Amino acid sequence: MRSAAAAALCGLVLCGGCRSRVTFDRQVIASHRMLDGVPPGFLLGAATSAHQIEGGTNNDWTAWEKGRYPDGTPHVSDGGSAARAADSWNLWRQDVAALQELGANVYRIGVEWSRLEPEDGVWDQASATRYREMFVALRAAGVAPMVTLHHFTLPPWIARRGGWDWEGTPAALAAFAGRAGAAFGDLVDLWCTINEPNVFVAKGYLAGQWPPGVKDPRRAALVMRALLIGHALATAALRRQDKGDADGDGRATQIGIAQNLRLFDPASAHPIDAIVAGGADSFYNESFIDAVATGRIRINMPTVIEINEAYPALLGTFDYLGVNYYTREHVVGHLTGPTVYQRSEANPEGRAHSDMGWEIYPEGLYRLLVRYAGHGWPLLVTESGVADRRGDVRPDFLRAHVYAVDRARADGINVTGFIVWSLIDNFEWSHGYRGRFGLYTIDFEHDPALTRRPTAAIATFQEAAQALRRR
Repeated sequence: MRSAAAAALCGLVLCGGCRSRVTFDRQVIASHRMLDGVPPGFLLGAATSAHQIEGGTNNDWTAWEKGRYPDGTPHVSDGGSAARAADSWNLWRQDVAALQELGANVYRIGVEWSRLEPEDGVWDQASATRYREMFVALRAAGVAPMVTLHHFTLPPWIARRGGWDWEGTPAALAAFAGRAGAAFGDLVDLWCTINEPNVFVAKGYLAGQWPPGVKDPRRAALVMRALLIGHALATAALRRQDKGDADGDGRATQIGIAQNLRLFDPASAHPIDAIVAGGADSFYNESFIDAVATGRIRINMPTVIEINEAYPALLGTFDYLGVNYYTREHVVGHLTGPTVYQRSEANPEGRAHSDMGWEIYPEGLYRLLVRYAGHGWPLLVTESGVADRRGDVRPDFLRAHVYAVDRARADGINVTGFIVWSLIDNFEWSHGYRGRFGLYTIDFEHDPALTRRPTAAIATFQEAAQALRRR
């Protein structure tokens, strides 16, 4: 392990990892008053990303969606594309109305880099004007826009130069962040520089399932380093350019990332399972966060690459840590074979799974909030949701995960908000339109109007929002 903190983390994994001290009994959760007693300013809302909902985008994913793997399998499992998606570039007023119906006070929304900067240094003012319209309307509706700058996609001019393998990409992201800060800072105080850098690296550079579609651990480590530098530079640029305090709280910017955090629990008491689970946890969950906490980039892939370099500009770049939480994995470790890591499909506790096959485990959110509170950053749940085409699982999922936040807050943990993924059904990357996460569902196949139709979870969300109105 790389540090005292990592050694302590390994110990937690070996003993089963921050087992919950809180009862997650169904009857207790069902009778719990959600968000009762939260302070003024607590954030409750929904999230989307630009490429997944806007339609009409042109980036590295646009080409990837048309491609196939060498065996002929399409890059997108259902053969779909985001060419129209939910058409939110044109139907965004319906999304604002949906947020108002929910009683949300925050909307985590992406701005598409390739739309605003279609060529190097070229700023598309018409697109910037459209985004400003959206932000003005959100503010008028009492909904704070939280803007994500990089949510997996890259402009073609960046992709042609090598994407995150190109040494100029961190500076290019910073330049984009600075222009976005200057263009929207009077309306936006909440910023997310990068969404799920660990997922981006794992899918694009280890599994080869996303652009650029390679399986190269060395490149994966170097791209993680580049993302860290990009975040540091983008944060500095935002703080220089965004001087507008949109909500009058005395802070022009609150900046962080949205990090996908996943529990890696050993599948058995065998020590190899625990060691491999700890290694997976270290790279996936800790690499980015440890670097920001210490000002030192430390990425170790045994026999492949070890990065250990000081980068003090990372210190102080988190005003909050965004937590994206969906599930956990049960890890089976191996000493020989093509891979040391295997995900166990066993379900000893008989838990429900989402349409994506992910275990529904709300205790995991509580465990992670407890674990990451030690860094001292405010924690903001920037995504939590469930793929549920029928819509009958989502109400209980939402209630149980809000309960996890409430229990963490009762333990003194500074959780400042809960944001649901997602506001509407959308293009779910390599899964196409098979993953239905929306609080509002859309019939992409049979409804050319792409009507946003409420699911049963709307009432559950509104129940939680009542606590905010009582503040």
